[in-house]
Amino acid sequence: MNWNGKPYHSLDFEMKSRFGQKVYKIALDGHMTCPNRDGTLGTRGCIFCSEGGSGDFAAPLAFSEASGFLESSIASAVNAQIESAILRIKNKMGTAPDAYIAYFQSYTNTYAPLSYLEALFTAAIRHPKVVALSIGTRPDCLPDEVVKLCARLNQEKPVWLELGLQTIHEDTARFIRRGYPLSTFTDALKRLRAENLETIVHVILGLPGESREQMLQTARYLAGQDIQGIKLQLLHVLKGTDLATVYEQHPVPVMDLDEYLNLVIDCIALLPPELVIHRITGDGPKNLLIAPLWSANKRLVLNSLTRRFKERGITQGCACALTAPSAPIDTPNDMLSKY
Repeated sequence: MNWNGKPYHSLDFEMKSRFGQKVYKIALDGHMTCPNRDGTLGTRGCIFCSEGGSGDFAAPLAFSEASGFLESSIASAVNAQIESAILRIKNKMGTAPDAYIAYFQSYTNTYAPLSYLEALFTAAIRHPKVVALSIGTRPDCLPDEVVKLCARLNQEKPVWLELGLQTIHEDTARFIRRGYPLSTFTDALKRLRAENLETIVHVILGLPGESREQMLQTARYLAGQDIQGIKLQLLHVLKGTDLATVYEQHPVPVMDLDEYLNLVIDCIALLPPELVIHRITGDGPKNLLIAPLWSANKRLVLNSLTRRFKERGITQGCACALTAPSAPIDTPNDMLSKY
């Protein structure tokens, strides 16, 4: 199978198929925090998370002290942020595209009062140039009333929920301070899919102590779940994170380019052809990146990946029939004891 010349089902291919044109993603900041930072579960976040809350490229949502969080001020701030992002794209490209995904990226974007979320998401989805709304969040921050809100908005335009799973392995999850068990993810996924909400799962490749087989186990498990998209993210060691402290004291092995290319290709081979690949590498802010430094050259990574796919003769789903266990295999992460 071929997706406009690519050996995998890219987001670009999916958007052109759905909307008949190229769609650009706008990273928005919902002005929220995270239970892993406000003291509910912890105060320092996941060990890999920077102060930007995984939204280092998102523009902040600005409110004046006088306007506070009134519905009108929320709508005004969201629209201003969207228009500012469109202007930046226009200045870069020389023209302004007509279709955008509004992506609430930083921190946990359902971790707020329902009334605030409703005003925020409604303003974004009703912008005339927004064709879809994508909400980055945690599976343990999806109460039923928020799921119902997303389902209502999904009647207007597509709404996607992006869940930060990272790994299926509980030892690793505890080490990175994810803050919830795999069962919480499966429960959230079940409730989202019951409302026909598309779900995208974030996975980090190269987490401390995980073997290649453990990472492939995560891919196999997700291949058997009712998800519609996946983001495959290389582990980045960023300045100002607790992972950076660990790296300085006990250097965490990070993958080299060749190792990553083969791993991500093997993961994609396990995934069903209809699953949309929303991200295939990721790039951390260059001013914060400690390791691996080769990942800062995104063009090199993508070009190398294209060549490696061709050399190996692999396409998405070619090993899918060999996958999809009914339950995860939680292999103990013995290497974590050294950290």
